[in-house]
Amino acid sequence: ATTNNKVKETVALELSFVNSNLQLLKEELEELNSNMEVYQTDSESVNVPMIPLGLKETKEVDFTGPVQDFISEHYREDGTLYEKEIQDLMELRQAMRTPSRNQAGLELLMEYYNQLYYLDQRFFSAHKNPGVHFHWYDSLTGVPSSQRALAFEKGSVLFNIGALYTQIGARQDRSASAGIDTAIDAFQRAAGAFNYLKENFSNAPSLDMSAPSLSMLVRLMVAQVQECVFERITLGTQDTGLTSQLHLAQEAAQ
Repeated sequence: ATTNNKVKETVALELSFVNSNLQLLKEELEELNSNMEVYQTDSESVNVPMIPLGLKETKEVDFTGPVQDFISEHYREDGTLYEKEIQDLMELRQAMRTPSRNQAGLELLMEYYNQLYYLDQRFFSAHKNPGVHFHWYDSLTGVPSSQRALAFEKGSVLFNIGALYTQIGARQDRSASAGIDTAIDAFQRAAGAFNYLKENFSNAPSLDMSAPSLSMLVRLMVAQVQECVFERITLGTQDTGLTSQLHLAQEAAQ
């Protein structure tokens, strides 16, 4: 019976991941159909496509029982008195599971990430914690992972902040300087998030948050920044002879 339950739970997790990906694809297609001007500019130049990352998916978490019990046992207070505060935290986490793909979504993720700092200070230590399990899906493979460590939760949220920056950067209209500048800023911030995660998070249970993967993502973001910088320099310089010089250099390299 135990084995069957584990199999059912694994299948349910995988189906949930597939459904969430299908929903995300549906939203992206709807957005593409309603915002074709973003992808079809009047510029005759052809920009190199930028690579965005998908966000990690996560299951719901119920903090109520574990946190209330921890308050009663550790702080010797009535845990039920903090029911509203716990509910507010859970609602914030629920909202950040599906952030909008814009600045508002980033602010939502950052707000929850900041709350985790205070949660870590009061309820999580090396010796004792409320015993809450955090379930997250690998953004690259879809494989689910689970840990009780709050560091896993914090790392996953930080990864999503970086991933959302990549999506914002990739969707910019880079035929204009304003779009290029926004893309550069977004990819730089994504690189910073992944690099901070690589340097401060260890024992990752998932491939996407392992040191080699994060190093690769940092290099990818830096490369995309460099491409955007090159586009920024060459924007409007077609009449200076730079384009013809580049063509000559390409021919010489062949």
